[in-house]
Amino acid sequence: METYGKILLIAMPAFFVLVLFEKFWGIWKHKDTVPLTDMISSLSSGMTNVTKDVLGLSVVVISYDWLYSKFGFFQIEATWIVYVIAFFALDFAGYWTHRIAHEYNIFWNNHIIHHSSEEFNLACALRQSISSIVKIFAVFLIPAAILGVPPEVIAIVAPLHLFAQFWYHTQHIGRMGLLEKIIVTPSHHRVHHAINPEYLDKNYGQIFIFWDKWFGTYQEEKEEIPAVYGVTRPVQTWNPIKINFMHLWLLIKDAWRTKNWSDKLKIWFMPLGWRPADVAEKYPVNKIKDVYHFEKYNPQLTKGMLVWSFTQLIVMLLLLSYLFGNLAAIGSPGIFYYGGFVFLTVFAYTELMDRNPNAWAWELLKVAYAMYFVVTTGDWFELNKFLPGSLYIFVGYLALSAAFSIWFSFRKEKMQLAS
Repeated sequence: METYGKILLIAMPAFFVLVLFEKFWGIWKHKDTVPLTDMISSLSSGMTNVTKDVLGLSVVVISYDWLYSKFGFFQIEATWIVYVIAFFALDFAGYWTHRIAHEYNIFWNNHIIHHSSEEFNLACALRQSISSIVKIFAVFLIPAAILGVPPEVIAIVAPLHLFAQFWYHTQHIGRMGLLEKIIVTPSHHRVHHAINPEYLDKNYGQIFIFWDKWFGTYQEEKEEIPAVYGVTRPVQTWNPIKINFMHLWLLIKDAWRTKNWSDKLKIWFMPLGWRPADVAEKYPVNKIKDVYHFEKYNPQLTKGMLVWSFTQLIVMLLLLSYLFGNLAAIGSPGIFYYGGFVFLTVFAYTELMDRNPNAWAWELLKVAYAMYFVVTTGDWFELNKFLPGSLYIFVGYLALSAAFSIWFSFRKEKMQLAS
């Protein structure tokens, strides 16, 4: 937990700088692929994901340590070749986990957030799940366990493998020659994120593209078919927490509503998009029929709301950095209460970005939650001890946050009534 937190102290600002670089590069090249609202939503999703991971809010059905103890027929030393084997094993497991997420209803809920952006940029790479509570990834690492790859090697290689998937989420890099035949490139991954019928459910590879070529899921990007991004059932929100659970909620409602008892069970394990006939007829859902003619989600925000939303993002990045750098000092259960504040904050300001008339209520709930700990402990999880005087700044931020949220919420209502 603490080690991963320290890694993120470096990774988070690095990713943020690269996202900003891509935006300014796009502006300079007259091809801005990073709308500010989309970027804020994506980075907010990333913050909730790393918070969940650092706090260990997952249930691993089968751990690699257990597989290694049961199936490790060989005992090998952790040499450089073992690290290479581990990297290939992780990528093989990643291919199949990724593919399953796209092919079965029950697993799509864990992955929808990553495809929810209607843009394609470095920021959307950070749209990662908080709903993947139960993890089955280790099952696909059985070959590595049999070969005797030590668990400590997997623990080191896994974050490197994950971070190596960041760079190819961009529209600013074209074809890459010979590398197109070996590794996943931006061209390959643009295809994967596209909802064009020709591109849908292709290129599942994470680092190496040859898995797709071997298992029949490869599709080359075609100049005459420009990629259109998103999901075929648009999420219509900037709130990453809502996005994380909307597919699960649809499955629950469909399973409840269908009159056919076999369909109540069947729906979870059917191919992605399958719904019981009686429910689909009575409760249709919005689905894009023509990918070249649909309106992207883009609630009109004033410049003030955009600036304030970006400010909220920066404040959360700073507060999250404090959490990850002081996990031991804060301790348990404090880190989990702190995590609750992170989720409430992201929920509140993304609701405001959605122009939800009740966004102010979520903001007041967040402020009340934070002030409870400030009043009862006289500090904000040791923040004032870490940086004397910072408690006053934090409380001032809470007051400003509540005031701005109320102002923007009711001002929006007034504008709607006027129109």
